[in-house]
Amino acid sequence: MLMPKRVKYRRVQRGRMKGKATRGNMISYGEYGIQAMEPGWITSNQIEAARIAMTRYVRRGGKVWVKIFPDKPISQKPAETRMGSGKGAPEYWVAVVKPGRVLFEMAGVGEEVAREALRLAAHKLPIKCKIIAREEVGGANENK
Repeated sequence: MLMPKRVKYRRVQRGRMKGKATRGNMISYGEYGIQAMEPGWITSNQIEAARIAMTRYVRRGGKVWVKIFPDKPISQKPAETRMGSGKGAPEYWVAVVKPGRVLFEMAGVGEEVAREALRLAAHKLPIKCKIIAREEVGGANENK
């Protein structure tokens, strides 16, 4: 699974996910992509499941880019533990996703194959997503 090699702080606060994504909200590498429609946390297991679903469908064809990285540790206390005695140990890692963020990109396959592969990957994710295509003319901002 994806996780950072090393981090400055092992335990972080939950934070907020307000506003839209200002970075990473356009297709930059591939031809087709999955764009988040709502905010949420996507775990490293969910990212890996979506990536495997895409690559299995295209069967060694095309190229896939994963545009998000799980760099936020989520800690949990053990079951049946009394209150107090500090914060729990990090259990898993999540990527914080805001609306508009492009999660995956794909190139090198036909449109029907790419859309179906991205649809299968979107079903593995806990948030609503939409499939987008690169705008070839002028590089205008595709989502306002």
